[in-house]
Amino acid sequence: MKIAVLTGAGVSAESGIKTFRDSDGLWEGHDVMEVASPQGFAKNPALVLDFYNQRRRQLLTVQPNAAHKALVGLEKDHDVTIVTQNVDDLHERAGSSKVVHLHGELLKAQSTGDENYIVDWKEDLNLGDLCPNNHQLRPHIVWFGEMVPMLEEAAVVVAEADAIIIVGTSMQVYPAAGLIQYAKPTAKVYFVDPRPSVSETKQIKVFAEKATTGVPKVASLLSEVP
Repeated sequence: MKIAVLTGAGVSAESGIKTFRDSDGLWEGHDVMEVASPQGFAKNPALVLDFYNQRRRQLLTVQPNAAHKALVGLEKDHDVTIVTQNVDDLHERAGSSKVVHLHGELLKAQSTGDENYIVDWKEDLNLGDLCPNNHQLRPHIVWFGEMVPMLEEAAVVVAEADAIIIVGTSMQVYPAAGLIQYAKPTAKVYFVDPRPSVSETKQIKVFAEKATTGVPKVASLLSEVP
């Protein structure tokens, strides 16, 4: 069976990764456009690089949790692809073999002069760190106002899925929220969220709980399906 898993910040939060977006909409005291837009980077690249350096350092101190591990377990019986809005590598570290990152990857950097030049990057990223063509490197993150290059691939994953697990995301933020529209009418949907934004139907089964308890329950259910 083909399973598509759509994951968001709620999965990473239980590993100790801050979601950074406070109730007032600020990220660590910054307006989001200051630290997550091409305009913000053009205006104050040092501030933006420092913001992501802090995120990267923190990511390297945390570990995958029970939700990440339960999704890996599903691969024993099924063809599982994870489509994540998260920029961390916790799915990969847990052992998931197919992960599509919609919003980029924190442990990579890309050239400001060539978006196809992408390298692994686990250290701090500073002004003066250049690609071979002498362009400044920036975080490999999809910022506000930028295209989401993996969106088409993610749509295909959802369209081909026999079952869809949605966890740690309210599916209210576009373009990721639009992915569910590609699901087959016959696809069973499992929605895991402490405060679910959807109601249970014949097609949708809701687990109103956190990822670390809900996802293992879904995985257990699906492991019994041929």
